[in-house]
Amino acid sequence: MAERFDSIFRPGLFDGKTVLVTGGGTGIGRCTAHELAALGANVVIAARRPEPLGATAAEIAGAGGRCRTTVLDIRDEKAVDAAVEALVAEHGPIHGLVNNAGGQFVQPAARISPKGWRTVIDLNLNGTFLMSSAVYRHSMQAHGGSIVNVIADVWTGYPAMAHMAAARAGVANLTITLSMEWAAAGVRVNSVAPGTILSSGMLTYPREVQEIAAKGAADSPPARLGTESEVSAAIVFLLSPAAAYVTGVTLPVDGGSQFHKGRLLPMGRHRGLPRWDGFPLRADFSGTPFAPSDEPER
Repeated sequence: MAERFDSIFRPGLFDGKTVLVTGGGTGIGRCTAHELAALGANVVIAARRPEPLGATAAEIAGAGGRCRTTVLDIRDEKAVDAAVEALVAEHGPIHGLVNNAGGQFVQPAARISPKGWRTVIDLNLNGTFLMSSAVYRHSMQAHGGSIVNVIADVWTGYPAMAHMAAARAGVANLTITLSMEWAAAGVRVNSVAPGTILSSGMLTYPREVQEIAAKGAADSPPARLGTESEVSAAIVFLLSPAAAYVTGVTLPVDGGSQFHKGRLLPMGRHRGLPRWDGFPLRADFSGTPFAPSDEPER
């Protein structure tokens, strides 16, 4: 049996619960799916490409967890509705939804084409709404549940990713609105806003972007990037009964970068705050600007 996820949370926390994770084949979604499965959830992961989904499901099964897959484009409203309806018919109520699927590319705003703009807005904002609406209508309206949206730290703007920042800011506001509209059905809606995270998605960017991110992380309050496990732990908390009185909020998991004004007051060099990384199958960053240093772990 493969090594199980080393979760902060108690075993069996999600026994008997079904949780749907979009973008669950890679990055933060993959890590979150592993953690939820390790805590007893019946996990369903969805994405456009079947290969990463199959690989992640096999990893989870190898570690003793339960994971199903569904190939799905969250921008396709008819496909989303049909997929969610089928999942409920097969598994019963969906107790948790993690809207993690998304995507963007690096481009100055003046060079983003109308097509590129619409693609990113459609994926990050419209896809989140379509998934939330379908899960609410087919399951949570009658049975309650918890929705967690994964956005980004867009509070001070995001040069070179204006499309992503606009979409994610829209999701943050959508989170507030849905938390009020759907509260009567026993549905909580929250968001997690990761900062710069050491995830497989980082490797899709050009080397120069990776180097800028690595340098910026070194100058941040924790003096490092965040881990997928640290984001996953925040998602799991918001899905769990421990967050029963938490709704409509966006929880930053950004190492305090939203408060850091490095150009005015640079942080002193230090070893960095201890990191949490419970995911044994995390991406290998050796040979990149993000190669692990000697900062302490838990």
